[in-house]
Amino acid sequence: MNTEMSMTAPAPRTTAERLYATFRLLDRIPHDLIALISRLSIAAVFWQSGQTKVNGWHVTDNAVYLFETEYRLPFVDPWIAAHLAAFAEHFFPALLVIGLASRLSALALLGMTVVIEIFVYPDAWPTHGTWAVCFLVIIAGGPGRFSLDHIIRRWFGIGGG
Repeated sequence: MNTEMSMTAPAPRTTAERLYATFRLLDRIPHDLIALISRLSIAAVFWQSGQTKVNGWHVTDNAVYLFETEYRLPFVDPWIAAHLAAFAEHFFPALLVIGLASRLSALALLGMTVVIEIFVYPDAWPTHGTWAVCFLVIIAGGPGRFSLDHIIRRWFGIGGG
């Protein structure tokens, strides 16, 4: 009787087993890193879009014109829509970068993305779907440890993501 038993799993023997074991290493990518990349990359997309709508602290006439002619949202005055969009495309990305109110910010920008998809550029669903995934990573899994949300939760002893 063999009294020395290995406490580790046997090494994979077939090519398929080795390939599967290699892909299992991908399970070790931490959510914190994925969430950080999601937050920063999608924040940059919306921040850059917001920058096209402003000159200093003022929404440009061109931005209002685009909401009058190309974007044409139903039920919203173009002047108001241009100002709301410019605000949202600066405020929520800034919050995502620092990781404050991250889930709320991601939800707000996901809502904006849905509006853009439905009313403005319905054929751009591959791009909007990619944006949606970034937002859903944050909404579903939280902003990760590299965020003010995480620090605040730890400081006040609040559980959850």
